[in-house]
Amino acid sequence: MSNEQVRRTWVDNAAGWVANESTYDAIFAPVTAALLEAGAPTAGERVLDVGCGSGTLLAAAAERGAEVVGVDISAPMADAARERVPGATVLALDAQDADLAAAAPGRPFDLLLSRFGVMFFADPVGAFTNLRSACAPGARLAVACWRTAAENPIFTLGTSALVDAIETHHGPREARDPHGPGPVALAEPDRVRALLGAAGWSDVDLRPLDYTHDHGYDGSDGVESRLAAILGTTTGREAHDVLVPLLGEDGWAALLDDVRAELRAHLVDGAVRYPGAVWIVTAAA
Repeated sequence: MSNEQVRRTWVDNAAGWVANESTYDAIFAPVTAALLEAGAPTAGERVLDVGCGSGTLLAAAAERGAEVVGVDISAPMADAARERVPGATVLALDAQDADLAAAAPGRPFDLLLSRFGVMFFADPVGAFTNLRSACAPGARLAVACWRTAAENPIFTLGTSALVDAIETHHGPREARDPHGPGPVALAEPDRVRALLGAAGWSDVDLRPLDYTHDHGYDGSDGVESRLAAILGTTTGREAHDVLVPLLGEDGWAALLDDVRAELRAHLVDGAVRYPGAVWIVTAAA
């Protein structure tokens, strides 16, 4: 997947992400907290949030008094972040090769943060080199990236009925390069160390974080929350676009009921809850 494909994907996914912002804030809260602890943004520091999405980390760093700049390859995501954090500078650019110092003039960055925003580079060494060039000597890096897909049911729970239906009509989906741009591109610790080292970062450390995605955060069973999140993903949008013309609205509604049944079969203490497994990566410029 090229970075242009990544841009198109996140432009298309932006509406679903923004619509479910409160869900993502809730289920990823442990990751956000771990990143803020690892990066420790403070008042007066200049912070760059890479792949800022709709602005969760920007808002948190700004609340601590930091000067915040976000960059996201998806213009609709950048628009959402600007709305959420009016005091932030938010750039709709590709962090892999954009001149960030020119796009957001000011002193070099003291801290680079990212929650699931650095796994999608077509040229990760080039990207991390470019990001380092915008940072001050000794600047800190604190990013979260997924561990393996097998450790993360977020990629599969509730999607099997949709994927099976797509493959029934269109054949097996194309296998993805495990090291290409994608959610688990940085799942291997040795690869992360090598990429960051080649890009000039030092003191690279990876700490595992295991936590629970809790879709029952609002007191519900979380089924509709998880379903809405699924339908906002690439898989969910593909399923809708491919299957509604084939199945009709009634058939599509029946398929979504199958998804709900799958989710209800995996409730934990009465709600949709499942493990999350990420790396909290830290380094120095």
